Amino acid sequence: MPRLVALSLPPGPSYRDAIDQVWQAGDAFAPLDPRLPDDEQQRLLEALRPHELIGADGTRSALEGGYPVDDGDALVIATSGTTGAPKGVVHTHASIRASAKATSRALDVRPESDKWLACLPLAHIGGLSVVLRSMVTSTPVEIHDGFNPAAVIDAAGRGANLVSLVTRALQQVPASIFRTVLIGGASPPTELAENVVATYGMTETGSGIIYSTPHGQLVLDGAELRIDTDGRIAVSGPMLARCYRDGTSLTDSEGWFITGDLGSWNTHGDLVVAGRAGDVIVTGAEKVWPTPIEQWLNRRADIHEVALVGLPDPEWGHRVTAVVVPADSAQPPSLEELKADVRDRFAPWAAPKQLVLRGALPRTSIGKLQRRQLVTELLAQLEQAQGPQDS
Repeated sequence: MPRLVALSLPPGPSYRDAIDQVWQAGDAFAPLDPRLPDDEQQRLLEALRPHELIGADGTRSALEGGYPVDDGDALVIATSGTTGAPKGVVHTHASIRASAKATSRALDVRPESDKWLACLPLAHIGGLSVVLRSMVTSTPVEIHDGFNPAAVIDAAGRGANLVSLVTRALQQVPASIFRTVLIGGASPPTELAENVVATYGMTETGSGIIYSTPHGQLVLDGAELRIDTDGRIAVSGPMLARCYRDGTSLTDSEGWFITGDLGSWNTHGDLVVAGRAGDVIVTGAEKVWPTPIEQWLNRRADIHEVALVGLPDPEWGHRVTAVVVPADSAQPPSLEELKADVRDRFAPWAAPKQLVLRGALPRTSIGKLQRRQLVTELLAQLEQAQGPQDS
């Protein structure tokens, strides 16, 4: 039976070789982030159940409790775990090839002249998919040990012209040094440069499946989308993972994966993602979707980053709370300014009723807001202060 081999290797040129060796043996691999504390790595190992671990120094260690993978399985990768226990997603060689080829066609990637730069964590699909598509299409790739603006600029000068970044990374390097920049992870900027492509996808889809540019939206070849009656986005296509690590199917009987995202179609027929279903704030029986409001407020010069959350309120059920990291801590925006700004664009009940200032927002290594952790932290602070204090 094929085995699962966990890779806890630092990103670099040898990473691609390690994947290839595992595949040549007929096995599948599971990427781990070597920067994680031992306890967190152990939690992932218990969830993914590999047979063997290749450590940062290349040492191979047998593990107890390894669970076989099926013939054709290539990858078991953990979801981000921001909403609870990590869950392994099983991708096959076929789903990886489908994603890589559809992406490369959409971007007109030419192996003889193009070169990928991989500088996002390889334990997440956004970073790993760059390496995998380079392997499938025989396109050169340069793999960095994390994001470093100077190193990224230097790589572009040496021929890397394709890169996948998160929004916060893009703010630190000029997009113009690349032919194409894919943006995933956190909410993309509202205004995109000509060569910047915002992607929508998730671990289960193997990478982005919708590409949004200043000129419109593109659904990758083979992928299909629909909006269910409850507003949830459903996806089908050959790039979908086979199942979860515990054997649970991703899809319904007709092959559709029902995501946890809410969305709608705009007047141009493009998908508009409102955010995670669990992130919706219900205030006074009205629903508020945080993502579009966060994108709107992030354009303000006095805001470095912002998150909208719902905190318990005896009158409203939940009150809309803006958690802001100001661009200048000495001159933060006021609650009244934010209220007026939001009301100019959105329904009046979407305006924040409370402002909390912070030095940073909790995020994953690929820039995703850890909204549940933020709410937990805020509630603990409010409890300690013996009640909420409006700013």
